Amino acid sequence: MSFKILKFNCCGLDVHKTWIYACVGITDSNNRTEYKQARFSSFTNGLNELCDWLAKYNCNDVCMESTGKYWIPVFNILEQHHIWVTLSHPKYTKPLKGNKTDRKDAKWICDLYMCGMVKPSFIPPADIRELRDLVRYRFKLTCMITGEKNRAHNCLTVSNLKLDDVFSDIFGKSSRSITEQILQHPGETFDVSPFVDGRCKTPIEEIQAAVDGAISKEQAVKLRQCLNHIDELEMHKAEIEREIFRLSDKYESVLNLIRTVPGFDKNPLTAIQVLSEIGGDMSVFPTAKNLVSWAGCCPRNDQSNQKIKSTRISRAGSYFKPVLVQVANALSKSKKHPEFLTRYRRIKARRGHKKAIIAICRMILTAIWHILTDLKPYTSEGFLESRPVNKSKVLTTSQALNLMKQRGYIIKDDVVAVT
Repeated sequence: MSFKILKFNCCGLDVHKTWIYACVGITDSNNRTEYKQARFSSFTNGLNELCDWLAKYNCNDVCMESTGKYWIPVFNILEQHHIWVTLSHPKYTKPLKGNKTDRKDAKWICDLYMCGMVKPSFIPPADIRELRDLVRYRFKLTCMITGEKNRAHNCLTVSNLKLDDVFSDIFGKSSRSITEQILQHPGETFDVSPFVDGRCKTPIEEIQAAVDGAISKEQAVKLRQCLNHIDELEMHKAEIEREIFRLSDKYESVLNLIRTVPGFDKNPLTAIQVLSEIGGDMSVFPTAKNLVSWAGCCPRNDQSNQKIKSTRISRAGSYFKPVLVQVANALSKSKKHPEFLTRYRRIKARRGHKKAIIAICRMILTAIWHILTDLKPYTSEGFLESRPVNKSKVLTTSQALNLMKQRGYIIKDDVVAVT
């Protein structure tokens, strides 16, 4: 069985940590393919030699699979030499078992790419990739800060210092001042009044009773290191945010369009997170459905013998999806945007909270795709559908009440004022 050859001069790369195996396939007018294979080092000199070797055979079309982080420097060097690189997920280029070597893997990738059987991955431009790297690193710093705060909270709990019972934030101004006083003078009783902010609503007596504990020397050392590490991470995070804002200045017009979507106008970093993941050019996604599928916000296709085995969403968008879910949760509780609240209540009544939230995420992504495609600000007219009442449909009062309850509405009796 033979396949139709679509690319007559292309190359397949099998990327590893130390070596890169390349295979160029050149097809003549009689559909006879000649293969040229070579091995190159993953050092910069080796990558430049790879580019010269590709130029020797006039090959400007390369395909490789995403192997850990090792593909990134290869992609960058090839991109600088104006070579078109197609990156594919390894599951689309998996070779047959039992007949596998590095050279055969490169030839297999070349054959698949030659016949148009490789599904390309979305790779944004270089400046968007740099912005994405910093935004994701900021997310990691936030997770590290949260972990250190949990450890510091454990130190206070073990020492029976109940600051979390009297303060909403144990790392706020008042609570942090009291903690510093405890660490500087361990085991001493002191008056907390000078350390409590005047806007604190908790009575001084309760706060005084909450700090009536004893912290050991070992727990004090651990708590001090946790607090110092939190301050250091906060400083690093602030520096990363300044660099993120500097890199995103050139996309101010795109960010202003994204911020017209409900939920993206409060925190300026929220829109930057969206931009760093999908970029500003929506031509890479033919339709809004392609963007939704890429972000993992739609059911998967898993059907056999007219049986649907699973409709779970995919694990794609591990950095992008949490942002959408946070915004969707906020919109599901807001009455300012009925287009989101109405759909959330309708789906939640039938399928539950989680599926309703993913449906709101899909609405948000669809809106963003149309905004960046048409370069027009957000409007709710596309989601608010006019549904004329069918006059032939007649409901009794009890049926109408049940229908409203199924759609998530809470019905209360009118309060009659007593005169």
